[in-house]
Amino acid sequence: MTANGVRFAYLESGSGPLVLLVHGFPDTAHTWDAVRPAVAAAGYRVVAPFQRGYSPTAIPDREAFDSDTLGRDVLGWIEALGETKAIVVGHDWGASAAYSAVGLAPERIRLLVTVGIPHPAGIRPTLKLLWGIRHFVSLRRTDAAKWIRDGELRHLDELVQRWSPKWTVPPGETDAVKASLGPPGALEAALGYYRAISLRPPPSQRKPVTVPSVAFAGLDDTFPASIYEQARGHYRGTYDVVTMPGGHFMHREHPEHFITALLAVLAKPR
Repeated sequence: MTANGVRFAYLESGSGPLVLLVHGFPDTAHTWDAVRPAVAAAGYRVVAPFQRGYSPTAIPDREAFDSDTLGRDVLGWIEALGETKAIVVGHDWGASAAYSAVGLAPERIRLLVTVGIPHPAGIRPTLKLLWGIRHFVSLRRTDAAKWIRDGELRHLDELVQRWSPKWTVPPGETDAVKASLGPPGALEAALGYYRAISLRPPPSQRKPVTVPSVAFAGLDDTFPASIYEQARGHYRGTYDVVTMPGGHFMHREHPEHFITALLAVLAKPR
């Protein structure tokens, strides 16, 4: 599908109300391979796109990876898929995209579900937190792509293990993302998300969230559950925080637990 000027690849299962599953870094649409069919079986049309720059999705002609651009991608997917509204489930950079999408066009989002990333309104820097997110600096370096390639992409494994410290990461867990970032320019594009970070949240994320929202917080993640509570005043609609065992990749660490919790969230009347 083509949306926001970029040709996107995606995985799709099921039929019914549209649910978008949006991945982050270092990851791909395959991060949802356990979640996608389970949600589809519950009566939804589930689409997991490869975000801009992640092969087989195209690399944009110009450097445009800020969160509001990612949010416009989400809104473009809804339109390209022939729908007017969607439930959006975003992990990591997918969560940032979802926060922007709901700020840009709340009428297009039925339910906002974010995983592993609190709303920026709740983040209060501490030394511990700054150390935990030090990759925000290292991945912005002009030589970051070369450095990661020179290490044969082992840094991607290191990041997954660091962000989910109690997970025994299965062999081959990062094979899909390594393949996706292998084509020329793809790794540079994925790191462009970090280069686009500003000290101030983008305009869309400075608006109150007006749609029903649920945030999944991993008990072993870099962001403690308390940060999600600090953001509560930014929400004007319902806002629930679901704590989960595991770290940043909680949906991969404990898929059965995550799927059960997500299906309960989707089934809750609003």
